[in-house]
Amino acid sequence: MPIYSANQKNIAEQIATDTVDSANWRDWRWQLKHSIQKISTVETLLGIRFGEKERKKLELTLRKFPLSITPYYLSLIAAENYQNDPVFKQAFPSPRELEIESCDMADPLAEDKDSPVPGITHRYPDRVLLQISNVCSMYCRHCTRKRKVGDKDSIPGSEDIRQGLDYIRRTPEIRDVLLSGGDPLMLSDKYLDWILTELRQIEHVQVIRIGTRMPVVLPYRITPELVAMLKKHHPVWINTHFNHPREITTSSKQALRLLADAGIPLGNQTVLLAGVNDCPRIMKALVHKLVDNRVRPYYLYQCDLSEGLSHFRTPVGKGVEIMESLIGHTSGFAVPTYVIDAPGGGGKIPLNPNYLISLSTNKVVLRNYEGVITTYKEPDSYEPMFCDRKCDSCGLHLPTEDAEEYRATGIERLLSDFDETISLTPENNERMERRDDA
Repeated sequence: MPIYSANQKNIAEQIATDTVDSANWRDWRWQLKHSIQKISTVETLLGIRFGEKERKKLELTLRKFPLSITPYYLSLIAAENYQNDPVFKQAFPSPRELEIESCDMADPLAEDKDSPVPGITHRYPDRVLLQISNVCSMYCRHCTRKRKVGDKDSIPGSEDIRQGLDYIRRTPEIRDVLLSGGDPLMLSDKYLDWILTELRQIEHVQVIRIGTRMPVVLPYRITPELVAMLKKHHPVWINTHFNHPREITTSSKQALRLLADAGIPLGNQTVLLAGVNDCPRIMKALVHKLVDNRVRPYYLYQCDLSEGLSHFRTPVGKGVEIMESLIGHTSGFAVPTYVIDAPGGGGKIPLNPNYLISLSTNKVVLRNYEGVITTYKEPDSYEPMFCDRKCDSCGLHLPTEDAEEYRATGIERLLSDFDETISLTPENNERMERRDDA
């Protein structure tokens, strides 16, 4: 059972007019109903005060980029040192969000340009992003889609979602659909179930992914009922968005446990944020906590060129430094891929420290994570198979369907589940010969 701390109880009692107990606090709808959207409320709940000049700047910031924090996420802030708190920095506005640099763009990833129909972004050949919600339980200050936050006119309706589903149906090369937003888990279980059912009925859709920050900012949304519904539509993958080890709480661990126990593969996409997690020690602690909770670190994102994010961006060198501290220094599956999502819709470009020092005709010179320099001997003679693009007559093992286990013989064949043989008969058996003669 998730802990209902004294701090959480204090916050709940201050923001609610109804009777508050631990059951209220763990009700995700209660959390949304009492979302904190005013600077004065944050001051009251955290026991802090902003100066008049700073308050005016903050109010001006909110006119462009609104504020919304779940009571749960606010309860994680260390009020005595809120200026340096990683949760506070991700949730509370900064006047620096109004500093627009010449390289900043409203839609840096050209999602709108790569949208053949409303709600669809089709950038990669075999997969699409389907935006099914434009609402989040919390407005992250580093959101790459800040242009849409709080814009009620751009919330996708059922007709937009139907157009997206129709596009997927008539585009057979799509095998992977990512449900995004906003946050898809802001939808009701019933509505999300309908979308997943429609997708599962499309024969060429093999994988469905859901991108959500609910386990981080509102873990109580991960209910047994939601998980049971998601389980019906396997294979379903979920990518979440932890940026700092302090976000992995008792409640978030419970949410992740529910999802993992339902057989849902979990990944995490972290954004590299100045003043939040741009530290090798912090990032190593984060990935270790993630894998301890059965979450695979998936991507480490260089912060996008969205308007209002310049104060969060780090040099690429900081990301490479962090990768140097992870590769070889922890388990391989705990190391995310560091990427830049290329401006203009170029897609994700992986970045890594350089381990290839030099190469010749039949030898490469490499270095490892310790700085040891070594060589790898390549074949002196390598004759690649000539490819004439005539796949039907190719001598390689091109058939890609599941292999049939057809070579089992003897007792192994009788024990197997894939062969219907029920008995083995010796050759020249007289009884069998009589049957043949009959």
